[in-house]
Amino acid sequence: MPTDTAGESTDGRWVEFAHIDNVRDLGGLPVQGGGTTRFGVVYRSSTPQHLSERDLAKLLGPIGLRTLIDLRLPDEVEREGYGLLATADVARVCLPVRKSPQSSLAARDLVPDSSRIDLVDLYDKLLAGSVDPILAAVRLIVDAGRHSVLFHCAAGKDRTGVLTAVLLDAVGVPPEAIAADYALTGERMRRVRDRLDALPSYTGLPPVSTGILGVEAEVMQRFLANLSAEHGGAAEWLLTSGLTTAELARLREVLVTPT
Repeated sequence: MPTDTAGESTDGRWVEFAHIDNVRDLGGLPVQGGGTTRFGVVYRSSTPQHLSERDLAKLLGPIGLRTLIDLRLPDEVEREGYGLLATADVARVCLPVRKSPQSSLAARDLVPDSSRIDLVDLYDKLLAGSVDPILAAVRLIVDAGRHSVLFHCAAGKDRTGVLTAVLLDAVGVPPEAIAADYALTGERMRRVRDRLDALPSYTGLPPVSTGILGVEAEVMQRFLANLSAEHGGAAEWLLTSGLTTAELARLREVLVTPT
C-alpha cells in the first residue's frame, strides 16, 4: 500500500494520495479542432473511502472538491460507505451505473463472473442502462458552482471509464486519447485490486489483467467505435437522451481550454 505522502506526477494528470489508488485529472487532453481539456475541474477516481486525514485535506484544499459523484450501486454504498468523506463539507450524489434500469442493484449481479467477461459488451450495456445517471452526472459537471467534481466507482475503470468516455468524446477528445487515458488505470491496478479484494463487496477478484481487471486501450477504442456507429458519438447520444444544445455547449466551455 502507498505511504501517507502526497504529490503529483510531472504530467499533472495523476494526483497522488496515500489511500486512494487511481486518481487523475481529466485535464491536459487534446481536443479536435484545437485546445485541450481543462485542468482542475473534473477528476476520475477509484473508491475513496479509505482516505486519510491528509488525503481529505488535499481534496478539500488544493483540489477544491465540492461534489462527489458516486457511480456505485446501493449495496456497495451501504456496505463500504465513504469513510472521512461522510462528514466532509462535500455534496455526495449517488448515481448508480448499471446494465439496465430494471437490473439488480447488487454489485455481484453487475459482473456475475469476474474472471471471464466481454468488457466491450459490458460497457455497451452500462451506457444503455444508465441514461438518466449519466445525464445527471453531465448536468452536475456543467454547473460551475459544483466544481471541482470527482466521480468514482470501485476500481475507477469500468463505470468510471464509461462516464469519462462520454464526457471526453462529447467535447471532441480523439478516441485514441480517451483510450490511452483509460489504459492508464493499468499502472495502478495491482494496488486497486489489493484494496478491493479486502472489502466485502469485491472479494474473490481475479488476478490483475484478467477478466474484470483487464485494462486494454483496444477495449475502449471498440466501445467508442460502437458509440459512433450506433449513436453518432457521445454528443449526439447525449442530445438524443435529453441534454439540451445549450447544456452541451456549456459542457464544452467547462471542460475545454481553447487555443
